[in-house]
Amino acid sequence: PRSWAMAALAVHARFELWLLKAIVGTKLEVRGHEKLPKGACLVASKHQSAWETFALIPLFRDPALLMKRELFFIPFHGWFSRKFEMIPVDRDKGPTALRRMLREAKKRVEDGREIIIFPEGTRRPPGAPPDYKTGVILLYEALGIPCVPVALNSGVFWPRRSLERRPGTIVVEFLDPIPPGLPKAEFLKRLTDAIETASSRLLAESKAEEPGGRPAVNL
Repeated sequence: PRSWAMAALAVHARFELWLLKAIVGTKLEVRGHEKLPKGACLVASKHQSAWETFALIPLFRDPALLMKRELFFIPFHGWFSRKFEMIPVDRDKGPTALRRMLREAKKRVEDGREIIIFPEGTRRPPGAPPDYKTGVILLYEALGIPCVPVALNSGVFWPRRSLERRPGTIVVEFLDPIPPGLPKAEFLKRLTDAIETASSRLLAESKAEEPGGRPAVNL
């Protein structure tokens, strides 16, 4: 059953987090987890590194991630993505791909799952200007469920396009849910303001954090 496979994936993610803490000294702090609705919701998360593609999994009951279609064809990874019924996104197919994405997302919502999207579409370095795509707006409109913004600072300690891993505390912060039914422009403004304000605060916190004398590690 998918529930068993998802539980196994969560255990694997926790093990990776434990290894990261033991070897590098990178810890995890979760804030505002109680703000997650009990049923289906749309989760829009900041995306700064590969870290959140596995580390966020244990924080949810039954997540369905939107993932690039190419990832479904990677050996082992692709099998698990299909087994967990993740949602493929084909960036080259335009409206056809969007219709399929919305159709698949609605099915997951009917199952009561959390739909997780990285609204900027790709990893962005900490402090980079926001670049939110239309996909999150389309999902918000079509699904009619609350949207939970998520801020984080993972890129400080797990930089994109680098093998370096740094000691410190990665913070994942769940923010106040945005109710369904808002006009598109208002929704996007509330989402962007919430994520960017909180992520900037977390970036400032991480810069002020004492590294404890541990060096960065290349993995």
